[in-house]
Amino acid sequence: MINVIFVCLGNICRSPLGEGVFRELVREKGWSDLFHIDSAGTARYHVGKAPDPGSRKVAKQHGFSIDEQRARQFLPGDLGQWDYVIAMDASNRRNIEKLGQMVKGELFLLREFDVVEKGGDVPDPWSQGDAAFLESYQIIRRSCEELLNYIAEKHHLT
Repeated sequence: MINVIFVCLGNICRSPLGEGVFRELVREKGWSDLFHIDSAGTARYHVGKAPDPGSRKVAKQHGFSIDEQRARQFLPGDLGQWDYVIAMDASNRRNIEKLGQMVKGELFLLREFDVVEKGGDVPDPWSQGDAAFLESYQIIRRSCEELLNYIAEKHHLT
């Protein structure tokens, strides 16, 4: 099982989209049984809440649902469970690193896989309107495509 988790601040906007997009890409390849995919937030502001309506809307517009997801906090115990920890921005990456333990697998910023603009942050669309959610989705989609290519090559998936 290949374990991948997407992490943002509150786990209601970017990381649920990352989880949903990546899950769809994996499903399209027929690899769902090979992956465990999740998302979490470095803060506990929204624990137990559904994704932001903007994230749910943009997901539906692109043919998938994240309605069943619920926010949870990324905790120190998570560090040893994931092969790939994918932070949505530098601040959240630092928060993960501050947990004081080694990540079991690899820790990346999602945009390290962005073919348009390498590195940098996925902008937080929270309370920014539909255009911001669409922009975040587009960044997440193209970055997740390359992330999946990276993982597939590393694990010799065909």
